[in-house]
Amino acid sequence: MKKTAVITGDKIFDFIIIIVLSLVLLIVLYPLYFIIIASFSDPLRVISGKVMFWPVDINLLGYQRIMNNAELWRGYLNTIIYTSVGLAFNMTLTTLGGFALSRRIPGRNVMMLLITFTMYFSGGMIPNYLLIRSLGMLNTMWAMVLPGAISVFNLIVMRTFFSQFSVELMEAARIDGCSAFGTLCRIVLPLSGPVLSVIVLYYGVSHWNEFFKGILYLSNRTKYPLQLILRNILIQNRLDDSAIAGDAAANVLLLAESIKYGVIIVSSLPVMMLYPFLQKYFVKGAMIGAIKG
Repeated sequence: MKKTAVITGDKIFDFIIIIVLSLVLLIVLYPLYFIIIASFSDPLRVISGKVMFWPVDINLLGYQRIMNNAELWRGYLNTIIYTSVGLAFNMTLTTLGGFALSRRIPGRNVMMLLITFTMYFSGGMIPNYLLIRSLGMLNTMWAMVLPGAISVFNLIVMRTFFSQFSVELMEAARIDGCSAFGTLCRIVLPLSGPVLSVIVLYYGVSHWNEFFKGILYLSNRTKYPLQLILRNILIQNRLDDSAIAGDAAANVLLLAESIKYGVIIVSSLPVMMLYPFLQKYFVKGAMIGAIKG
């Protein structure tokens, strides 16, 4: 009798949890769904609150305005280059640094203290700009790639993950003739898929969404990243609205409203397409890299 009551109580509890989590899922997903349907709807209907659950009066003028902008495709190419080159630097430096700091090397604690110190204190925006200028990196790809080549948080996650490999495994590799670099490439990295996938996602999203460095370090429009191009498209439509009066201004305002949602979709689509392939590693990799023992 007691066992039956326990089973019934467990089922009720599971049912409540499913209902609560379903509501949370709807609350989280609806804003994204609304942006998608609003980007395809008549902006007047969106402003008036007529768009709630499905597109109303399909309108693609916003997407046409975005796609017909030649700078957009150049910005896509620039961002792909910045992200690819940046990821190569990020993963190489973070992996090598994390592996070295996970081993028992002289001065490891001092080095970790100095590295962690940079998480809380930095030179500031103006000193960083002066440094980039003195290095001759203004208006170059390197201004978008090299500053912040290593994230201290990601380095700590990587180091913590690597420190979980047993000393016996490292010694066995050394006895078999592996150097430290050979041990990293042949033993450690093949077993580190989850944490590597998570760090790639962290760095990749950071590079893809980067626009502030472009504002600071780039004045050549041909080198602007995608996010800066999209920002300029949105601002330009707002400026056009302020320069026009009457019904024309209202039409431009409606177009700007449609472009606003389209810009969000265009900029987020590649990341949303990539995330499902890495999602299965995300929780596992983050937890393994964040917990020691």
